[in-house]
Amino acid sequence: MFPVSVFFFLCTGLVSAQISSKQIDVLMEDALKKLKVAGAAVAVVKDGKIIHAKGYGVSDINTSRPVTETTNFQIASISKAFTSTALAILEDEGKLFWNDKVTKYIPEFKMYSDYVTENFTILDLLTHRSGLGLGVGDLMWFPDGADFTIQDVASCFQYFKPQSAFRTKFEYNNLLYIVAGEIVARASGLSYESFVQQRIIEPLQMNHTYVGSLLNDTSNLSKPHSSESGTIQTIEAYKAGIGSAAGGLYSNVTDMTTWMMVRLNKGKYGPDQKSTLFSLKNHNEMWRLHTVTENNPNPRYNAHFSGYGLGWDITDVKGQFRVSHTGGIPGMLSILTLYPDLNLGIVVLTNTETSGSGLFRAISNTIGDAYLGLDDFGWTDKILTRMDERKNKGDAVTRSVWAKVEESKNIPVRKEDYIGIFEDPWFGKTEVFDKDGQLWIKSYRSPKLNGPMYYYQANTFAVKWEYQAMNCDAFVMFFLDENGKAQSIKMKGISPNIDFSFDFHDLDLQRIP
Repeated sequence: MFPVSVFFFLCTGLVSAQISSKQIDVLMEDALKKLKVAGAAVAVVKDGKIIHAKGYGVSDINTSRPVTETTNFQIASISKAFTSTALAILEDEGKLFWNDKVTKYIPEFKMYSDYVTENFTILDLLTHRSGLGLGVGDLMWFPDGADFTIQDVASCFQYFKPQSAFRTKFEYNNLLYIVAGEIVARASGLSYESFVQQRIIEPLQMNHTYVGSLLNDTSNLSKPHSSESGTIQTIEAYKAGIGSAAGGLYSNVTDMTTWMMVRLNKGKYGPDQKSTLFSLKNHNEMWRLHTVTENNPNPRYNAHFSGYGLGWDITDVKGQFRVSHTGGIPGMLSILTLYPDLNLGIVVLTNTETSGSGLFRAISNTIGDAYLGLDDFGWTDKILTRMDERKNKGDAVTRSVWAKVEESKNIPVRKEDYIGIFEDPWFGKTEVFDKDGQLWIKSYRSPKLNGPMYYYQANTFAVKWEYQAMNCDAFVMFFLDENGKAQSIKMKGISPNIDFSFDFHDLDLQRIP
C-alpha cells in the first residue's frame, strides 16, 4: 500500500484538489500545538476519490503511540446518521414508516401529555422538536456507568416540563435517539448494534467500524484525553451503554471515507455503484429540512437557511448545500461535513476534551473554505482566541465559587438537617450522608455521581464529584421546612461552560419520609 502522501500525488492527475496534503499537514501541526490536542485524524474525499487520509499526533500521550489513518476513535453523535439510516432501510423494506406512532412499537413510551404521546412519530424522535429542553434526561447516560434501561428511558419523558410547544422549536435531544434505536430493534428482530453492524457496516466493508459493545479489540482505539487542567492527560474511556443509537460508534477516517462516499452517492456503493444501501426517496428524506434552527452563521458564508434533517445539520454556504454533524463525548470530539454539489466530504476525529472541538472546527472550515474558493480566514487563531475567552470567563466563575467555599468553611452547618434520601421520578434516589464528618452526596443509579459537599452560602452547597473527566461540579440547593430540615433538592452546574448533557437543573429531588 502506498503512503498517503504518495497516494495523493498519484491521484492529482485524476482529481482537482483545492488544498494539498502538504497544506493539511501544516494546518494540523499548527492546530495540534496551539489548541493543545493530543492527536487527530483527517480525511477528505472528492469526486469519488480519497484526496487525503492521515493521522497526526499521538493516540496515547503516555505511550506516544502515533495516530494513523486507521486509528479508531469514538465518533459520538456522528452515530445518529447511522440510526436514521437503519430506520431508512427498514422503511424501504416496509417494516415501518416514518410517520408511524412510536407507541405502535414501544407501548410503554410516554411523553409529558397524552396528546403528544399519542401523536409522537418516528420522525419526531429524530428531529429534536419534542418541546422538551436541551439535553433533557442526559444524566441517564452522562457520566457513563449508570444502570438505566431502555424501559426507563422510554417512560421518563412524562416527568419533564416542556419548554416549547410540540414541533415548534429545535432543542437537541439524545434520549429520543436511544428510543429510535429501540424501534430499530423491535421492527427488525435484531438488537440495534447487530442491525447496524450487519446491515450497514458489513455491506460497506467498513471493516474497522463497530457499534457499542460489539467492539472487542481496543488495541487500535485512541485513548481519550483532557486539557481542562492546562496540560494534556488521559481520562477514562466513555462507554455508551444504552446510548449506542445516540452516540456509540467507533470508527477511523479510512472507514469514514467509505461512509462519506455512500452518502454523497445517495445510497449507492460497491463496484460501479450497483448496490443500494437505501433508496433515493429516503436519501432525500434524511437530508430534508425537518426542523428550522436559528440562522446566524459567519457572514462570509452568506447562508440563507439552517435546520436539522434526520441525523444531519443542514444549511447553505456560499450557495452550496451543506450537511454535517458533530460528535462529542468525554475526550473524543469530531465532525463530518459533506458538500453534495461539490461531491466533497471532510471528516476530522480528535481525542482531546474541549480543545478537540476547536481543532475539528478550524480544520474542517479551512478545508471547506478552500473548495468554496474563499480566502484563508485564519480559523485556528480565531477559534483559539474565542476558546481562551470562553474558558477564562468560565474559570473566573468557578474560582469565585470555590473561593467563597473556602471563606465559608468555618461557618457552622447542622449536617443532620440535610442528611437523608431524596428521590426524583426519572433519576431515582440520591442520598446525602455524613462521611467521616464531611457531608457527601451520591446517586444510587449513577455511581460516578458521588462526592463531598462544601458549604457555599444560604442553603446551598457545592459538590466536587469524584468524577472529574469533564467539568461538571454542581450546586446543591436545599429547600427547608419550618423546622429547618431539608425537604427537597434542586441542582445546577457551577461552570457556565458545563456540557449540556449534565442536566442537573432537570432534577426534582424530594425527601423520602
